[in-house]
Amino acid sequence: MAGALDIDPKAKGWRGSREVWLAAAREAFLDSGIDAVKIQPLATRLGLSRTSFYWFFDDRDAVLQALLEDWDETNTKPIVQASNAFAETIAEAALNMIAVFLPGGRFENKLDLAIRGWAHQSDAVAATVNATDEVRLSALRAMFERFGYPAGESDVRARTMYLVQIGYISMQVQEDLDLRLKRIPNYVKTFTGHAPTQSELDRFHARVSTV
Repeated sequence: MAGALDIDPKAKGWRGSREVWLAAAREAFLDSGIDAVKIQPLATRLGLSRTSFYWFFDDRDAVLQALLEDWDETNTKPIVQASNAFAETIAEAALNMIAVFLPGGRFENKLDLAIRGWAHQSDAVAATVNATDEVRLSALRAMFERFGYPAGESDVRARTMYLVQIGYISMQVQEDLDLRLKRIPNYVKTFTGHAPTQSELDRFHARVSTV
């Protein structure tokens, strides 16, 4: 999705493509909010006719739904995958998860923040966000349970980990990356009750430095 607008839509035909229209909608949404996602302004942005939109979407609501699906694919899948990734210890599993949210990781902070802002304007979107948060939390709870934590404790630890990460985004925390990395061992100990080993930290730092 990120590079879709780098392609001249006319190269794909005078109508553009579903990906090009969705990328334009995403860009408008992130730049100016959900009220900017309207068919004629998108057509103008792309240099295409308004009618070409309808080859790919039934109406504006359809492209708004596609934005929600794009958000889920972009930001929920990495959390679920990280929660299921191989780890020898719960500390290593927590590091896998933390890496998703760091700069260069697969989670798009700006997109998550924008969707949550949209949820304040729409009960339906708020319900979708709440359901998606539960999917993410469920993945984290399962991660803790895999390492033998009781269900109730897994729930609280999952919430602690997830709400800290979302808090960074929602509060738009400006934190020096080196300082954040220095805090991570203590975050892991807080989240899991176990400090990561030096070898686990070395592997983590090697991974995030090459993302």
